Amino acid sequence: MSLSITERCVNCYACIDLCPSNAITQGTTQFHIDPLGCTECAGHYADPQCASICPVEGALLDGSGQEIHPPGSLTAIPPTIRVTAMDGQPSNTALT
Repeated sequence: MSLSITERCVNCYACIDLCPSNAITQGTTQFHIDPLGCTECAGHYADPQCASICPVEGALLDGSGQEIHPPGSLTAIPPTIRVTAMDGQPSNTALT
């Protein structure tokens, strides 16, 4: 199965040079992964290189459609607290 890139991609260029299969290309609004070319780096690396470098939560999906970096996984901030912080509203929830 292949990975895919969602609309959350910010075109940071971090992944494009790391793909050993050259399956990542730039689209008009985001990068794309060719599903026929993506090998998830099998035979080259233990882990998909695009996933190892991607700085955006929710930008990459695995072959089953699950987010590789779900909300809070890269920042360690729970999604409910992050939404509150992004809205600029005070939160009564303490970080644990």
